Amino acid sequence: MPPEITPIIEEPALLVTNTETSLVVADIHLGIEWDLYRSGINLPSQMKERLDRILGYIQVNSPDRVILLGDVKHNVPQVSWQEKDEIPRFLETLAEYAHVDILPGNHDGGIELLFNRQKDIRVHSARGAVLDGVGYFHGHTWPAPELLAASHIVVAHNHPAVRFTDAFGYSIVEPSWIRTKFNADILKSRFGNLDFENPAQWADPEIFVMPAFNELCGGVPFNESTQEDLLGPIFSSGGIELENAEVYLLDGTRLGLLRNIRKLEHTRARSRTAGRRYKSSESSSA
Repeated sequence: MPPEITPIIEEPALLVTNTETSLVVADIHLGIEWDLYRSGINLPSQMKERLDRILGYIQVNSPDRVILLGDVKHNVPQVSWQEKDEIPRFLETLAEYAHVDILPGNHDGGIELLFNRQKDIRVHSARGAVLDGVGYFHGHTWPAPELLAASHIVVAHNHPAVRFTDAFGYSIVEPSWIRTKFNADILKSRFGNLDFENPAQWADPEIFVMPAFNELCGGVPFNESTQEDLLGPIFSSGGIELENAEVYLLDGTRLGLLRNIRKLEHTRARSRTAGRRYKSSESSSA
């Protein structure tokens, strides 16, 4: 049986069931409040609320492992005092309930120094790993070749969303799930040593792009974005089938194929800059 991948309704979190159950969360960006403070926006730390939210998922679903799909921390290249204080408590608390896997993102440099190495926490390669039959990588790098032999791959990094704009120009942006495939022709030029006729090396995996867990770090309205607007080589190169991607809201509503969503009055692009990231902090929050 293939792995079963199920978004948690109304939440930016995923359950993956195969021989075990994994809870997947991406783009937590702990420490973003310190970055906002330096920009003149004063918010109290929300680490405890975010931790409690994930612990709620754990209580309901009893996962064997918690997979943090990159950008656990926020500040780069430095580590803020807030992160030094909060990340050890955050990670070590999660490790009391399940094994914790970190697939590091572009914001996670040095994260392996921020927790007790004797705890049940593992930091994997930035190019990803296959865990219980499913491939995971953050998305700021090309995936490791072994991920392409998995039937499913979960990726993050772009904080996918959809912008809805009414006739008066008022708009709202909703986080979303993206479900799509790789563009094999692009991957063949990148992975020249891979035998794409061999199912043991190329499984034509289904791809799930996760929304950001932290609502303060913004996202990309995919309905207003071209591949050049997206972050990470697998996206910007056209390695992801963008126009044929299926889009879902967090409540489970299927909006349809991205190419069709672009044509709708309330979801078409309004300006040349519309594809840029909407955000509550600086562009480093990707």
